[in-house]
Amino acid sequence: MTDTAKQGADTGDTRPVLTNRQGHPIHDNQNQRTVGARGPATLENYHFLEKISHFDRERIPERVVHARGITAFGFFEAYGSWGDEPIGRYTRAKLFQERGKRTDVAVRFSTVIGGRDSSEAARDPRGFAVKFYTEEGNWDLVGNNLGVFFIRDAIKFPDVIHALKPDPVTFEQRPERIFDFMSQTPESMHMLVNLFSPRGIPADYRHMQGFGVNTYKWENSDGHTMLVKYHWMPRQGVRSMTEEDAANVQADNLGHATKDLYEAIERGDYPEWELLVQMMDDHEHPELDFDPLDDTKTWPEQEFPPKPVGRMVLNRMPDDFFTQSEQIAFGTGVLVDGLDFSDDKMLVGRTFSYSDTQRYRVGPNYLQLPVNRAQAPVHTNQRGGPMAYEVDPGGENPHVNYEPSTLGGLQEAEGPGYGEQGPEIRGRLTRSRIPRTNDYLQAGQRYLLMHDWERDDLVKNFTNQLKQCPRHIQERMVWHFLLAENDLGLRVGEGLGISPQDVAHLEPLPNQRLTDEDRERLANLGKNPPRDVAGLTMTHCVPDERHVVTR
Repeated sequence: MTDTAKQGADTGDTRPVLTNRQGHPIHDNQNQRTVGARGPATLENYHFLEKISHFDRERIPERVVHARGITAFGFFEAYGSWGDEPIGRYTRAKLFQERGKRTDVAVRFSTVIGGRDSSEAARDPRGFAVKFYTEEGNWDLVGNNLGVFFIRDAIKFPDVIHALKPDPVTFEQRPERIFDFMSQTPESMHMLVNLFSPRGIPADYRHMQGFGVNTYKWENSDGHTMLVKYHWMPRQGVRSMTEEDAANVQADNLGHATKDLYEAIERGDYPEWELLVQMMDDHEHPELDFDPLDDTKTWPEQEFPPKPVGRMVLNRMPDDFFTQSEQIAFGTGVLVDGLDFSDDKMLVGRTFSYSDTQRYRVGPNYLQLPVNRAQAPVHTNQRGGPMAYEVDPGGENPHVNYEPSTLGGLQEAEGPGYGEQGPEIRGRLTRSRIPRTNDYLQAGQRYLLMHDWERDDLVKNFTNQLKQCPRHIQERMVWHFLLAENDLGLRVGEGLGISPQDVAHLEPLPNQRLTDEDRERLANLGKNPPRDVAGLTMTHCVPDERHVVTR
C-alpha cells in the first residue's frame, strides 16, 4: 500500500485510531519517510525509530529457571478453619479467617530447566507459584509439583541448576553432568526418585499437585508460632506420563500444557485445587529421624495430618502473555501478617534470590506493574529508578519522602503488641550441614509406595540415563539406590550390568553422615529386605493415573 497518509478512515469505521506512545495519531504506518519514493530514508523518522527501537527491546532477559510458563487467574476461597478447628487458633492472617472469603489469585505454572520455548513434555520439576492479592498486601506461595527438592542448603542452588542445564561448551544437556553432581549429593535421592518417575512429567498443569516445599510459620494473635507446610491437591486428580507418552506428545506440540489450560478455561471447565496445611510445634523436634526444616524431606502424615484450609479456582487466562505471564514476578519473601519464615536454609536463600532476580530481569520498579501490584493500599517513600511510571502515594506532604518526620510524612504501622515470638535460638556461627540428614529412608519409602507402572518407568529412565555416564558414576548411583531400597538398586544395576558385589568396595562419600540403619544396610548391600511401609502415607503419593498417548 502507498500514499496511505492521504487516505482517511472509511465512512462508518468506528475502530480506534492508531497512535504512538506519545498519543500522536499515525497517518501512515506502511512507509518510512524518505527522499523520493526509493529513498534514502531520513534520520527524523520518529515513528519508525520509536517503533523499531521498541521492537528491538520487546524481550526482557528470560528467567534463568522457570523460563517456560503460563499464568492463569482466579480466586482462593477460605474455609475459615484448619480441618475442624477455627483457624484463628493458629494464624491471624486475614485471608483465612472467614468461611467463604474470596481472595483474587494469579498462578504461574512452569517448567524449571528448559528455556522459554522449550517443550512442556520434558522431564523437569514443575513450578507452582501462587500470588494472593490479599487485603493486607500480596502473599506469594512459590513451590513445585514434587514436594521436595534436590538440595537443603541454598549455597548449592547455582551448582544443581548448572548441572541440570546444558553443557557450557556444547550446550547439550548431558546425563553425565547431571548424575556426576547427584552421585556426590546423597540428599538428592528423594527428589530423583520423584523426578525420574512419571510424576516428573505431569500430563498437564491441571492434573498436577503443588507444594510449598519450604517450611514456613504461622503466627496467631498471641504471638504463638507453628511450623507449617503447604500442599495443593487437584480436584481433577493426578495424571502423569511415561517417557514414551511424553515423546508422543512432544512430536506434535511443544506447548501442550499451556494449550490444555487455555482450552479448559475457555470451555468453562475451571480447574480447582484444595489447599492443605501440615502443622507441627515450632521447635527442633529431636524425636524425629529428620529435620523438619529439610527441603529434601516430607512430614509423615500419620503424625502431622494435612488438613484443608481453602480451595482455589482458576477461571481466566491472560489478556496479554507478556505483561501478565512473562512479567509476573514472585518471591518467597512476600508474606502477610500472620505468616512468617522458618529457619529453613533454602528458604532464606530463595527469599533473597527470587526478588533480586526480578529486580534484574524486569527492573527495580517491577512491583508497579499491574500484574504484580498489590490490590491493598500502597504508600512508600521509594522514588525513581528505571521505568518508574508513577509515584507511590506518600503522606500528606509530597515534599517528605523519608521517615520519621514531623512534616506530614508516613508513619509506621501499629505493632502486634508483643516484642518476641517463636523459640529462643542459641548457637555458634558455623558452616555445617544439619545433623539429621537421613538421605535414603524417604527415597526408599517413596519407591515402594509407587504404582507398579511408575516403578517400571522409573527404573527404565534411570537405566537409560545412566548408560550414558562413565562407569564410576554408574557404580556410585547404584550404591546409593541399594541403600535407598534394595529392589531399586538391583533393578537399575541389572540394567547396567552392575551387581552389589561390584560396588561393595565403595566407601561413603567424604563428610557423608550415615545413620545406624544405613550402616546396617551397607553391611548387607544387595540383600536387605524391603522397607516396612505398612500404613505409611506420603502426601505426594496420591493415586496417579497414566495419561497414555500413542502415535
